[in-house]
Amino acid sequence: MKPTILTTLLLAAGLACASAAHADTTLIRDVRVFDGVAAREHRSVLVRDGAIVDADYAGEVPAGARVVSGAGRTLLPGLIDAHVHAFQHLDLPLMFGVTTQVDMFTGVSVMQAVTRDMAAGRNGSRADLFSAGTLITAPGGHGTEFTLPIPTLEKGADVQAFVDARIAEGSHFIKVVMEEGFGEHHFNSLDLATVKAVIDAAHKRGKMAVVHISTLQNARAALEAGADGLAHLFPGTAIAPQDVDGLVRLAKSHGAFVIPTFSVLESVAGIKPRDLLDDPGVTGLLDKDERTTLEVGYGQTPAPARLTAPRIVTAALLEAGVPLLAGTDAGNAGTQYGASLHHELASLVDAGLSPAEALAAATSVPAAVFKLGKRGRIAAGYKADLVLVQGNPLQDIGATRRIVEVWKDGASVEALRQQQRRQVAQEALPRTSPAPALPPDGRISLIKDGRLASPFGAGWMPSDDSVAGGASRVKLATQASAGQAVVTVEASVKAGFFYPWAGLAFLPGAAAPGAIGEADLGAVRTIRFRVRGDGKTYQMTMASRGMRIPRTVNFTAGTQWEEVTIPFSAFAGVDPAAVTMIGFNAGPQPGDYRFEIADVRLLER
Repeated sequence: MKPTILTTLLLAAGLACASAAHADTTLIRDVRVFDGVAAREHRSVLVRDGAIVDADYAGEVPAGARVVSGAGRTLLPGLIDAHVHAFQHLDLPLMFGVTTQVDMFTGVSVMQAVTRDMAAGRNGSRADLFSAGTLITAPGGHGTEFTLPIPTLEKGADVQAFVDARIAEGSHFIKVVMEEGFGEHHFNSLDLATVKAVIDAAHKRGKMAVVHISTLQNARAALEAGADGLAHLFPGTAIAPQDVDGLVRLAKSHGAFVIPTFSVLESVAGIKPRDLLDDPGVTGLLDKDERTTLEVGYGQTPAPARLTAPRIVTAALLEAGVPLLAGTDAGNAGTQYGASLHHELASLVDAGLSPAEALAAATSVPAAVFKLGKRGRIAAGYKADLVLVQGNPLQDIGATRRIVEVWKDGASVEALRQQQRRQVAQEALPRTSPAPALPPDGRISLIKDGRLASPFGAGWMPSDDSVAGGASRVKLATQASAGQAVVTVEASVKAGFFYPWAGLAFLPGAAAPGAIGEADLGAVRTIRFRVRGDGKTYQMTMASRGMRIPRTVNFTAGTQWEEVTIPFSAFAGVDPAAVTMIGFNAGPQPGDYRFEIADVRLLER
């Protein structure tokens, strides 16, 4: 996974979010039902107060009930993605009928916040989340290369205490990393003795241990050490029959499950999910940034032969009765929350599963394996997380993409889906914002009445992750020096948020109620500023309309004044004609920071 900032800094903190409709009585009549195991024809399903009352209702329409026609349609349990990294877009899965996510590594604060909301019954507008929280890895191991500072397990450390600390944070299960890296990317890995100790420590507390692997050797070692499941299969252009048989026997004898994660394996192999990218029903629910993440995978050259080994192993695991779970590894390049699970289902079918087996891998099987309670089935007393699709996915798995309606806890989320469509459509409209008149010298940091001012836009403001629930804070002070505005930024960056930051932001667009304005800076070629500080590395960030993840370029604030020039072209993916934010931030490493910035200019050369 590759975690990044949650959204475009949430600088417009007043942005409104529609909530799911109030749960009431709904009768979905005369519909084909896939109940999590098999298809049942011509059923009527009665839902009341967030639960399924009757999965084969034959009575009169209850007074006041909403009746939904099921003719030509199939009703599925809410889909479960068994492998994600849920650091952003927590509402997006619902757009695609994914009502539950099993998370393999996210920020503890994110995990705890969603867990609290689920317990309080106020998570109706997001997918439910069951998370490993912080994965368990070695110092310098896979998981430490990202921006989130995490504890690591030193060799010889108290393994039980380390596992207990993760459980105390709220981890639903334990995720362990066995990964030496690939290509130019090398990682330290926990040795086998430590992996086994972690698994044993998790089992001692009644928690499952899922192991990340990317090679046959580590897959075998993890299973022999007692892993409850493998978080991936491994790429390969071939695999010997005896290796397949040996791995399958190990998984079967240990009662383990496997999450193949074809979506990310295909991304590594340079295979794009054309079924999603060419489907207007999918892309109409993804903004520019979300579509870009889905389209731009890891591999640059298609190498479909690398999928040979995982497909062979998947087919053999299926034949042996080893539980297979549908998981996408969403959060990675070439994947997207919610949408990618529909591609994963198709990939599982391509690997040998029947459509019914693939659907079970995304409903009843992960619910049972991860002990998620009464979800993943359509049966009396179960959670009314439901997806109604046009057609018959038991014959054509692609029908899961033809979503008619989604219910979360018995409440329709169609209003949220319509809102998302409107926002995506609005993003595609022609831009009408006039280009601001840049000052002749390009200077946008001015001093007025002793305060920091700008010649256009909503201007300058402090920016930190507190707007998204983080604990970082920033103080700004402005003074005039030689007729210029000099801003002193004192930042305290705190751990606990996935990408902690604190700093200074410039909003070039006009202020707009409930929205972030944008400005056409298409004529600008470079941004230039003067900086001095504590010798630490800082980030200049920029975002444009529809972009949830600002692009970042590092700079250093030395102890003497220095001039820094950065081309706009360095911010890949930013649309210069619709810039919403330019920022200068401390972070993501926790600590105290201090820098001064002056003479910020936008230059047309």
